[in-house]
Amino acid sequence: MDWPDDIDADYDDEAFGASVGLGDRPALLVIDLINAFTDPETDLGSDVDDVVDRTARLLDAFRDRDLPRYFTTVAYEDSYGDAGQFIEKVPALRELRLGTDAVEVDDRLAPEGDERVVLKKYASAFFGTDLQTELTTDRVDTLVLAGVTTSGCIRATAVDSLQHGYRTIVPADAVGDRAEGPHHANLFDIDAKYGDVVTTDVVLDHLAEDDDD
Repeated sequence: MDWPDDIDADYDDEAFGASVGLGDRPALLVIDLINAFTDPETDLGSDVDDVVDRTARLLDAFRDRDLPRYFTTVAYEDSYGDAGQFIEKVPALRELRLGTDAVEVDDRLAPEGDERVVLKKYASAFFGTDLQTELTTDRVDTLVLAGVTTSGCIRATAVDSLQHGYRTIVPADAVGDRAEGPHHANLFDIDAKYGDVVTTDVVLDHLAEDDDD
């Protein structure tokens, strides 16, 4: 990705931001594109229609090639005892109650067949979940992350993805945030330290190239 000179100057190209690329067995992880986040009328929501559209393109490509696909949601019990201090810091999370429409994946991206929806309680899709076991079972070596929000669950999952040994790919146009500042700042950080920030088309082109091999 090309970054503005004023934030790129302190990151030497030879010291930061090397490309990791896609490996032999990529998986798509659709993070928190649930109704509470895709509906701009909710306290947690924003206009992420473009993100949903690009994620749908990725989802179609991974389905066509029968590559692993996973979704995540965040949901809490009525007592919110499973929310810890997270809900104290972000009271809007009270919208995310187990069994409600708010925590269902947006119908535009509805899971099909045996596609799993991983239930998480915090930002990272790895923390307190069995995602790592699922990835190992599916022999995944690369995670492509799509969804929301760039500064929250995308970043946290990208960091943990690296720390669990996965090549990490974030299509910049398939993730979103409530404000442009945090979105761009966190994409820059991910690209510098944790994974490759590319575009949806780059991922799709790579998958198409693999078809030709």
